[in-house]
Amino acid sequence: MIVTSDDTVEIEELQKRLASEFEMKDLGSLKYFLGLEVTRSKHGLFLSQRKYVMDLLADTGMLGCKTADTPIVENHKLGVYVDQVPTNRERYQRLVGRLIYLSLTRPDIAYALSVASQFMHSPSEDHMAAMMGILSCLKFAPGRGLLFKKNGHLDLEGYTDADYTGNITDRCSTSGYFTFVGGNLVTWRSKKQNVVSRSSAESEYRGIAQGVCEILWLRWLLAEIGFRPNAATKLHCDNQSAFEIANNPVQHD
Repeated sequence: MIVTSDDTVEIEELQKRLASEFEMKDLGSLKYFLGLEVTRSKHGLFLSQRKYVMDLLADTGMLGCKTADTPIVENHKLGVYVDQVPTNRERYQRLVGRLIYLSLTRPDIAYALSVASQFMHSPSEDHMAAMMGILSCLKFAPGRGLLFKKNGHLDLEGYTDADYTGNITDRCSTSGYFTFVGGNLVTWRSKKQNVVSRSSAESEYRGIAQGVCEILWLRWLLAEIGFRPNAATKLHCDNQSAFEIANNPVQHD
């Protein structure tokens, strides 16, 4: 159990109450919790899962593999083919599940993992090779994680992007977003869109919509815990057409 608060008296009262009902032991400052490693320094709070990564590499026999800079190749052609060679489905699904837990501190594998998750029902040797590519990237930097530091503000900011008909099986696009609170990365996602977009502007606009939903949820969450945003939230997009559509109050059909 993690107990966190800015009120030390309240923490002590809670610990006393819990200790009166259950057999408990105070382990001090948080350092390790369910595979999550917490390191404090003058730079801030660093979260990683290095031990989890090393255990995963050992279990899959990838400790001695060659490293890779990126978790997936650019312009990949992963899909479902008639002549594909099947692989062990249980092993594939178990590996995807372990990587999903690892993505708590590794946003760099979000896209590759979202692609790999699409073939859970019928994985092939090519899909398993893509999973091994993710593990090779993890071997390159097993201790990579998230750094949270004090930046003197709690401004909320978001970024969105999308490809165009990137999925070769159904031609759906993939959109992604990530958000910052106080200059620190807090949420991110890469997800295939549900419908086929007929232009890059449309796929980017759908990505903006997903980013807006995430930002609204974060604004409500911050307000609920006592940090109500006092200004509009910036959302960044790199598609001029989608930008114009979002700013046009009339021609929005």
